[in-house]
Amino acid sequence: MLADFDLGRFGLVSGSDLPSARLAYETHGNLNDDGSNCILLPSYYTGTSASYAPWIGPGRLFDPADWFIVAVNLFGNGVSTSPSRAHPDVAGANFPDVDIADNVIAQHRLLTQLGVRRIRLVAGWSMGALQAYEWAVRYPDLVVAILPIAGAARCSPHNLVFLEGVKTALLADPAFGEGRYVTPPVKGLRAFGTVYAGWAYSQAFFRDGMYRELGYSSVDAVIQSWATDHEREDANDLLAMLGTWQRADVGKYHPGGFAGAMGSITARAIVMPGSTDLYFPQADSEREVELLQHGELRPLVSDLGHVAGRPGVREAETAQIATVVRELLRG
Repeated sequence: MLADFDLGRFGLVSGSDLPSARLAYETHGNLNDDGSNCILLPSYYTGTSASYAPWIGPGRLFDPADWFIVAVNLFGNGVSTSPSRAHPDVAGANFPDVDIADNVIAQHRLLTQLGVRRIRLVAGWSMGALQAYEWAVRYPDLVVAILPIAGAARCSPHNLVFLEGVKTALLADPAFGEGRYVTPPVKGLRAFGTVYAGWAYSQAFFRDGMYRELGYSSVDAVIQSWATDHEREDANDLLAMLGTWQRADVGKYHPGGFAGAMGSITARAIVMPGSTDLYFPQADSEREVELLQHGELRPLVSDLGHVAGRPGVREAETAQIATVVRELLRG
């Protein structure tokens, strides 16, 4: 069941704050007596805590009979405090910059309130992976293991440029009105989704007609689906999360910079880049793993592109992730 954790006036690392901030989350299973059986699943771009449902349940990646599973929503995703769900002082275009670090600090407060003393695993896809790395850097004594899937420890220059492209498509709609729109900027939202669709999948996905496996009848059906999905989003929410993504860097607040932050991670890490991911290429993950004390690269072999790691997309990819989860939770 979805619940709100009241953060009050929440100070951000930028020096701004969020009045009446709320972190939305859901839990599955029960916390054991010593608070050590927690699995944390941070949400991803345009996803919510409910998006992890395909991974949770008997016989799935995370069984509530064994684990206390906390799925938590990003600031900006429309469920936690967001431009569309905020105190009037920071609603809409007035929403301040929120970093990955802010999300993790808020999540730490939540888990402390819930009685968690040890996190067996922080696992996340895409922006969830960004948060997993930040958790391991910021709270090394709490985190036993991390599983970043199709993500990274920072937003690379190429990733940033890709995100600028989808953002520019949205901002080009005059109806956006610098974020002070009365009615949704539909043309901009659909353009955003259309550009996004070209990056979400691999070249082979389109070339070889693999979109049919996911229920699309044609390339145009893929485009229209992504355009329609993003038309339903709040434009300011999309931009708030996108900014959080672009600013992501575990070394941003660490005295040793990026390399120092990565080297400080004591948690075991199995890193699963998508083998055909256009957002977070495997080559970037290879460099990041070299900086880890206890890191291992385990590519998610798939022809689906970035979408390969998204919960519930296809059994072949889920099975690879499940193997790694079992290994990490045995340790």
